Amino acid sequence: MGSEGEKKPRIMCLHGFRTSAEILKKQLHKWPLSVLDNLDLVFVDAPFPCQGKSDVEGIFDPPYYEWFQFNKEFTEYTNFDECLQYIEDCMIKYGPFDGLLGFSQGAILSAGLLGLQEKGVALTKVPVVKFIIIIGGAKFLSPSVVENAYSTPISCPSLHFLGETDFLKQYGCELIESCVEPMVIHHPKGHTIPRLDEESLKTVMTFIKRIKKDA
Repeated sequence: MGSEGEKKPRIMCLHGFRTSAEILKKQLHKWPLSVLDNLDLVFVDAPFPCQGKSDVEGIFDPPYYEWFQFNKEFTEYTNFDECLQYIEDCMIKYGPFDGLLGFSQGAILSAGLLGLQEKGVALTKVPVVKFIIIIGGAKFLSPSVVENAYSTPISCPSLHFLGETDFLKQYGCELIESCVEPMVIHHPKGHTIPRLDEESLKTVMTFIKRIKKDA
């Protein structure tokens, strides 16, 4: 079957803290069409309006949203269960989905959801998530979430973007250590969605080929 007839992997895209679906869509448009045309990307806004200042004010227009709230140590979360329910509702409404792509808070969620789904704590009414694309990610730190999210290694295909000067880099590395055979793209930038150079484009296309087999 030629590439024309191939099914594109359908991916739910979860944006960063205090940004929006529209902003993530713009951020991903740095990537070439050779990548974007191979994926069926669905962008959703987080359930809660932004409750403080957004880091992207003055760069991207509001409104801004957040997936859940947390304390300074990132160990206690508010509205977390509501967030999980909302994501499942969106998956039912716009799915079925093959995988998840997340940036920042959306990336932390995307990686954690796999274990939560496996444990029957979240996403119980939707198909199993088959892969994740993590940009500027990390692990949850709340003990109650950690217990379910990472009790077994993440064994599905995973692609990780790790920024050299990203303030979450160390935590992104810890997440990668929890994955079985992760594919990792290192880039020189900070906490951002990077452009793809020749090398990283090759890696992304290899990953796409891999997930298309399962789509």
